[in-house]
Amino acid sequence: MSKAEVVRKIDVYDNVKPPTCSSGKVINPAEKAVSFFCPNCGVFLIWRCEKDRIQGATYRCPNCGFEGP
Repeated sequence: MSKAEVVRKIDVYDNVKPPTCSSGKVINPAEKAVSFFCPNCGVFLIWRCEKDRIQGATYRCPNCGFEGP
């Protein structure tokens, strides 16, 4: 590896922000959550927690305003 090829690995002390559900709840890594890009614009990544998916709570894309079940 030359000096120009610097590879940085993730460190234990790096700040990692956990994903949040469209309702604002932090998603636990063990939870059965799902993520998908907005079906309308395909730009914004939407996270849905298991509880909101089961209840059929609506979500809104902040990019285009699309609302879905």
